[in-house]
Amino acid sequence: MSVEQLTRKEFSVKIADTDTVNSEWKYRGNKPALVDFYATWCGPCKALGPVLEELAGKYKDKIYIYKVDVDKEEELSDIFKIRTVPTLLFIPVQGKPRLLSGVMPKAGLEKKIQDILLR
Repeated sequence: MSVEQLTRKEFSVKIADTDTVNSEWKYRGNKPALVDFYATWCGPCKALGPVLEELAGKYKDKIYIYKVDVDKEEELSDIFKIRTVPTLLFIPVQGKPRLLSGVMPKAGLEKKIQDILLR
C-alpha cells in the first residue's frame, strides 16, 4: 500500500463530511488514518514523503495514510486552518482528530502513530 492523494471530494467520502467537519466530527473510516497536508515546493514535505511511503507499507493493515496538496485543495486546507506545511492530521477511529505541524523523525512519527492512532 502507498500513500493516497486526496481531493476535497474524496476526503468527504473517506474521512469526514467537509461541510460539517468543524461543527460535528464523524470519521467515516474503518481504521485510523494519518493525513499529510503538504506542498510540492516545501523542502521538509519532500523529506517526509519517503518516510510516509515506508510507514504506509509497514502499517498497511492498521492505518490509512493520505496526502492533501494544500495548493490544489485550498478549501480543504482552510477548513482545517492549515498555515504551516507539513501538517499531519491524526485521526483515531473513535475520538477527535489531532493536528501536529512540522517534520519529525521517523521514530517520533511512529511513536505518535502508536500513541494517537493504535492505542
